[in-house]
Amino acid sequence: MDTAEKIVEELEEKEKKLGRKFAKFYNENYKKLLIIPAIILILSLGYIIYFYSVTGDFIKRDVSLSGGTTIILFPENEINLQELNNYLSNNLDDFSIRELSNFRSGKQEAIVVESPLNSSQVKKILEDFLKYGLTEDNSNIEFTGSTLSLSFYKQLRLAVIISFILMAIVVFVIFRTITPSAAVVISAFADIAMTLALVNFLGMTISGAGVIAFLMLIGYSVDTDIMLTTRLLKRGESDNKGLSKAFKTGITMTLTSIVAIGAALIITQSFSEILRQILTILLIGLGFDILNTWITNASILKWHLESKRK
Repeated sequence: MDTAEKIVEELEEKEKKLGRKFAKFYNENYKKLLIIPAIILILSLGYIIYFYSVTGDFIKRDVSLSGGTTIILFPENEINLQELNNYLSNNLDDFSIRELSNFRSGKQEAIVVESPLNSSQVKKILEDFLKYGLTEDNSNIEFTGSTLSLSFYKQLRLAVIISFILMAIVVFVIFRTITPSAAVVISAFADIAMTLALVNFLGMTISGAGVIAFLMLIGYSVDTDIMLTTRLLKRGESDNKGLSKAFKTGITMTLTSIVAIGAALIITQSFSEILRQILTILLIGLGFDILNTWITNASILKWHLESKRK
């Protein structure tokens, strides 16, 4: 046997020993591990309730969902964002500002200013800063009424709630067992709640695209949970063997998605606010999905199967 084969065998043996140690640790402590996601979920729900009590809503809405003015500037000469931000801070109580730049050159392409005030007020303030008038050639001005924005927001929120309910019904129909089905639904709910809490904590302003991202996250949340539950319940494999196979498949799926979304986020964040927001929410949600699938759902399923055998 040559040196290369010996090294391979040694690595394989070390991997098996590590696997056995991890399996032993997990078998002895899987119930205790449930405390970790439970604490995070309780803290997340607590923060969401606190956020709602302070703001009167579950998210910080942008002008597309709350009403207001959006002005996109196409400057001939680059505008200093810090100077513009300082000037607007002295003249507007509530506003947001962001820069759109060319991905290849990094050159400033446009600046987006949003405010709940009417368009004439915001336009006047910007013209005073820029020292020239805003026209159709150098800007784009949009005003969204609060009534229309609120109606749109309510429809989006209702769509997310209905989608989650329908997802839960489908899961219960597929598995027809309360505990495994509840584990999938709890894991998906925890993904949404934890992501929402972190998004609010980071101070992200959510648009309609952001709400749609939470809708997409429901689908991302249940795919690995359903795969794991199917592997353990319908294929008749042993707990550890089924978990091991499901983990290899599921973690590969999730990490692949995280890498792809992370790369897309790096590419698009400088010139597309909509994509940046969607990808950021999905990236956060997938991170929490690893925790909730492989600790919350997996531990509940293992506990359920062991209880059935006893």
